[in-house]
Amino acid sequence: MNIVDLTHMFDSDMPAYPGDPKSTLVQATTIEKDGYTDHKLSTLMHVGTHMDAPLHMIPNGRRMDDMPLSQCFGPGVLIDAREKKTVDADLLHGITIPKNAFVLVYTGYEEKWKTDDFFVGHPPITEAFAQKMVEANVHGVGMDMIGPDEPPYPTHKILLGNGIFIIENLTNLDKLLGKSFDVMAIPMKLHTDAAPVRVIATLQGESS
Repeated sequence: MNIVDLTHMFDSDMPAYPGDPKSTLVQATTIEKDGYTDHKLSTLMHVGTHMDAPLHMIPNGRRMDDMPLSQCFGPGVLIDAREKKTVDADLLHGITIPKNAFVLVYTGYEEKWKTDDFFVGHPPITEAFAQKMVEANVHGVGMDMIGPDEPPYPTHKILLGNGIFIIENLTNLDKLLGKSFDVMAIPMKLHTDAAPVRVIATLQGESS
């Protein structure tokens, strides 16, 4: 199968949300000195390509390890939102969203990754769009930007309040334009409100 990795590399230069502490990834031991190689990672959960579980915004919501693995797989739908000031429900006109889908929003913001511009000016995903995702009974909504909205986070709360995963900081969405694909998004099994996630798309009807 033809696989597209939608996950940013997690490295020692990983950008963090403004005001959050920087993540660190350092080599802790060496083969020459210690006989083996090991690394130490220190990070908040909302760094790099990651997945939000309900507890992130919903009081007493489910944690990442409470979410069913069956929700980590599904057909993919790409929404081309480049040059849009908002990601609104009108972008869904004429698009069929199958049940249990992952809807991925392509804004082009991945091109600003690791620059200060990545954190400003991204188009918000509206409450109307989020409500359409609830009606479509999707598994998750992903995007190539830092998040779907700003405080008080109404879109976060609609999606997470209905048990829909939010996946932030995706990459390589341009490779899905005009393609039919499925999505697999496997988060780390952590007792937390969010977790790093490996997201891949498998292109349908194509061989590597």
